[in-house]
Amino acid sequence: MATAKTVLPEESELTVQELNVSWPVLQTASVYIGKACEWYNNEFLLCRQEERDPRRCLNEGKAVTSCTLDILKKMKKHCLEDFNAYMYCLERSTGTLEFTPCRKTQAALDNCVRQNLNIERPPYGYFCEAKVHNTSRPRPEPEKPITFPDPSPGLPSDVPHEKSKYSNRMWFKS
Repeated sequence: MATAKTVLPEESELTVQELNVSWPVLQTASVYIGKACEWYNNEFLLCRQEERDPRRCLNEGKAVTSCTLDILKKMKKHCLEDFNAYMYCLERSTGTLEFTPCRKTQAALDNCVRQNLNIERPPYGYFCEAKVHNTSRPRPEPEKPITFPDPSPGLPSDVPHEKSKYSNRMWFKS
């Protein structure tokens, strides 16, 4: 909920160069972007988890976008033919962008990216593994628990209770 005291960032803080690419382009480059930008992405996700306020993680989000844009530019510069071949194969071979018919073009792109960008395709299941992320960002202060005053001060706890008029929830145990 936003109140009158909520401070929103300026538009200049939110302005960043966007990735104007289609889904097949992102699908083709996703593994390499994930591997190359892993630290930035983990830093951003850790910030979002710890801070619980997306306004405090704008710089980390900009770093992720910048890294992604940088990887796409490098891939365009060094591996455009292999990238396009793999992307078109994914896009046009099946209606569901399956990888199976495109393993040869994938291998060619893997070799190009390994040689020119020094990014090795991670093994299957790599992004599902648990990892420890080391950060230089200070840990935020833990939230203090909310304490509520006693709603009924002064009532003694040893007062006898009458039996309920219409029985109770545990009628089946008697």
